Amino acid sequence: MSKMPLTLYLAAPRGFCAGVDRAIKIVEMALDKWGAPVFVRHEIVHNKFVVDGLRDKGAVFVETLDECPDDRPVIFSAHGVPKAVPAAAAKREMVYVDATCPLVSKVHIEAQRHADNGLQMIMIGHAGHPETVGTMGQLPEGDVLLVETVEDVAHVHVRDPERLAFVTQTTLSVDDTIDIVEALKTRFPAIVGPHKEDICYATTNRQEAVKAMAPKCDAMLVVGAPNSSNSKRLVEVGTKAGCPYSQLVQRAADIDWRALDGITSMGITAGASAPEVLIEEVIQAFRDRYEVTVEMVETAVENVEFKVPRVLREPA
Repeated sequence: MSKMPLTLYLAAPRGFCAGVDRAIKIVEMALDKWGAPVFVRHEIVHNKFVVDGLRDKGAVFVETLDECPDDRPVIFSAHGVPKAVPAAAAKREMVYVDATCPLVSKVHIEAQRHADNGLQMIMIGHAGHPETVGTMGQLPEGDVLLVETVEDVAHVHVRDPERLAFVTQTTLSVDDTIDIVEALKTRFPAIVGPHKEDICYATTNRQEAVKAMAPKCDAMLVVGAPNSSNSKRLVEVGTKAGCPYSQLVQRAADIDWRALDGITSMGITAGASAPEVLIEEVIQAFRDRYEVTVEMVETAVENVEFKVPRVLREPA
């Protein structure tokens, strides 16, 4: 029985970003330097396949510093941590390595700088997301106000509308964030924003590729984890950009084939924490069922690379 033809549009850029690549490398280099176990506070990146692979090599994932022994190294995840966490580790004289993405660290520095200048902070982000928790935790509790939607802006209570600044989570929807920023500027004309937008290059680039790809596609799959903010945003962006059906999958086994019945064009992308091997697995699943023609939709070329911390580059 002959296979039905399918045009498969593959977004570029997709998958791993420089911050994720660096964070994974940090865990692997720590295991090489100090041996197993190495403790990691929170999932190093939001991807089960990656986390399980590192666990098999000897990484132990925990949610709090209290779960870590004093005599083993601990790594802080790419999402960043509140300032109290490294302070507690230092007090216990632990060896710790900070794998916070440098672009998230940039937001931390911005927040502290604005606070030092006497400005109250507003953060645009998702409540409970580890990056938001980490950024808000750079300042004393209650000093950072969180807004998640345009509607939230109308209800936020500030100390002084003339002394405000805002930062954002790095993995938000670019378009949604523009609307929230406009609402903040309308209500608080004196509010100070970042010198350069906080949403990271990788989030922006992956969303732009999806916008270019979505109108061509009957359906779209985003390879990523359900707790990955940037992956979930890609699903939303695909829907808003005109793709009739967008689905988030962790692996090829998660694909809902019934929902794809009758399609002739398919878009595939991946969140910044998803390795290329999982994307290839999904493409192969389509090759098994269809006569596939792959077309690349490239909107940017990425060549960003972040150095790992010096402690890992020095001999043991």
